[in-house]
Amino acid sequence: MNEEVMCAGLDTAISTVGKPAIDSPLNAMTTCMEDLERVVIDPNLGAVEKCLREGREIPSFELAGPREKIFFDPSKTKCGIVTCGGLCPGINNVIRGIVLELYYMYGVENIYGIPYGLQGFIPGYKHSFVDLTPAYVEYIHEMGGTVLGSSRGSQDISEIVDAIERVNMSVVFFVGGDGTMKAASLVAREALSRGYRCSVIAIPKTIDNDISFVSKTFGFDTAVEEARKIIQCAHAESKGAPYGVGLVKLMGRDSGYIAAHAALACPDANFVLVPEEDFDLEGENGFLRTLEHRLVSRGHAVVVVAEGAGQKFFEGMPKETDASGNVKKGDIGLLLKDKIEEHCKARALAVNLKYIDPSYVIRSVAANASDSIFCGLLAQMAVHAGMSGKTDMLIGLWNNRYVHIPIAISVGERKKIDVNGALWMSVRESTGQRVMKN
Repeated sequence: MNEEVMCAGLDTAISTVGKPAIDSPLNAMTTCMEDLERVVIDPNLGAVEKCLREGREIPSFELAGPREKIFFDPSKTKCGIVTCGGLCPGINNVIRGIVLELYYMYGVENIYGIPYGLQGFIPGYKHSFVDLTPAYVEYIHEMGGTVLGSSRGSQDISEIVDAIERVNMSVVFFVGGDGTMKAASLVAREALSRGYRCSVIAIPKTIDNDISFVSKTFGFDTAVEEARKIIQCAHAESKGAPYGVGLVKLMGRDSGYIAAHAALACPDANFVLVPEEDFDLEGENGFLRTLEHRLVSRGHAVVVVAEGAGQKFFEGMPKETDASGNVKKGDIGLLLKDKIEEHCKARALAVNLKYIDPSYVIRSVAANASDSIFCGLLAQMAVHAGMSGKTDMLIGLWNNRYVHIPIAISVGERKKIDVNGALWMSVRESTGQRVMKN
């Protein structure tokens, strides 16, 4: 983020359902935070000085953590947890963390799991709520996926709030991506408009790590670790045959963070193609000729491509959307496979290409150690925020601190790799690739 963006007067105020007035049961065992404790969004000295020169308030986020006073009486509080969208390592860890924090730290005993995403709120789907107890969640962190199930697609916001109000939930935790957070914000606002005091807290879940103003999303570290193993396998395959090519397609609809980080974690990759950097296929400086030179000189190559890369090659083709309304990306992995084989055949180069698409395998594994710790901390911070009556916000990691972020400023615009920044420069240095444009 540049200085102008950081000093553009972002509204980082957090909404609440009312003034907290109940002593927190955590007061005797931990240090509590004050709402005035803030984390500067851009700690760059130039950005701070510019705000001061222009008389602007320095943009900052409210620090997450337990509060001395809470809004909801734990003995009378009912909470809900819903997981939406695609699978991602760590969802079960988050569910478990929320349940254990609510039950053991705050004394909340009524915790419901909403099955199959937003569908679980809608009576017409006839999905029964799940009673989430410490015994129920004891071992779920050892499994991938989500014990609550998930679904894609929007549901009627009024019906969702009706269901929440019918059961008298005080806090609802939404675990999901961009679309889920938008829905969570609408739910929070609808509840407030009705005068119904329900705290809505979002925990961002996207394996692509593309949420704005969030340094890292859970599941990303696990995804990179698993992707690194796949690249190693592709490298072994490419070296096991003359003119071998290991082609790996990884997740990354709009942002290539997994591809970039996995390539740095396993420096066997020779080409990394991401949505943020344009490239040509044909021509002397295009990808195919560059790959050909690599094969002739070195005898093998490993290509890593993010799923959203090279979408210009699908222009003019019919567009389809998924249940969430997202335009489905053209399959760049299969297109590259066909183009590489056609190009090499035309030049009498007997290429041996192995194509690997491990996306669903990576999405469904259990969280690694790093993500397990991260998920637990996110869950705890979400519970602290919910019990203190904050709403229409998400928990995020920013500048190595856990903070409260209004959903409105984080959704809609994807976080992307800066192709002139340090991360992408490191990828180029690791792979040796240049810009493949004519």
